[in-house]
Amino acid sequence: MALIAPSMLSADFLNLQRDIEMINNSEADWFHLDVMDGRFVPNISYGMPIIKQMKKVAQKTFDVHLMIVEPEKYFEEFKKAGADYLTIHYETGFHIHRSLTTIRALGMKAGLSINPHTPVAMVKDIIHEIDLLLIMSINPGFGGQKFLPLTYRKIREAKQLITEAGASTLIEIDGGVTLENAADIVAAGTDVLVAGNTVFSSSDPAETIKKLKQAGK
Repeated sequence: MALIAPSMLSADFLNLQRDIEMINNSEADWFHLDVMDGRFVPNISYGMPIIKQMKKVAQKTFDVHLMIVEPEKYFEEFKKAGADYLTIHYETGFHIHRSLTTIRALGMKAGLSINPHTPVAMVKDIIHEIDLLLIMSINPGFGGQKFLPLTYRKIREAKQLITEAGASTLIEIDGGVTLENAADIVAAGTDVLVAGNTVFSSSDPAETIKKLKQAGK
């Protein structure tokens, strides 16, 4: 059964505590937190102070996705803010292995994300250092985009790579996840579904989370 990680980027920030408590009481497994700096992606979201405040209310795993340049400058601060998983992008630098091992040494699970144009094969030599492989199924930066079909092939390739390596890496999909495609995404080999607009634009977010969970069986 896939884990469900509602993306807080789509939450109502005027009623953030309400939405956090909704997730606490729902069948969701994680909180997915997108941190954007306006440089790596053409959007700005929120950072450590907001995450630290959210942690006071949230009762589930914090899955923090850094869409920022030079993420290595902030690993300790995100640990202090409450990150359980900390994901960086393959495309942000040359010292990926060092960054992953540093994240793990700080007591967090290390995530690595790849954009739609980055081949899965690029992570082959470091798969054992990756706790969470986040395959972007849209071009990162904004919610509400449509799922890119090429992602299905990438999920299958990633699953094969992980299996052959004997690694325990989880596969996470972020972008364009809906009630209509969730079952197919999980069937391809996905372990974690991120859903933002699908959850928070629905009339009953908790029920939508329940349906996503059922689709991921």
